[in-house]
Amino acid sequence: MREKPTPPSDGECCESACSPCVWDTYYDEMKQWQEEQARLESERQAGGQSSKVSVSTIETPSSQAKIAPHN
Repeated sequence: MREKPTPPSDGECCESACSPCVWDTYYDEMKQWQEEQARLESERQAGGQSSKVSVSTIETPSSQAKIAPHN
């Protein structure tokens, strides 16, 4: 996971209409970071729900199973 981009500091933009401007780069990186954060949050939520389902699926049969003693 990448760190949240920091905006350009005062004086980094030369205001000469550069292409790409440091602000263009910042906004592109920020958009990518936000998309990554949304994807990670979605995966985290999906993982939490699926693990609850799999745990209940696993617990139900095992709670009914009988264990034979080893001789």
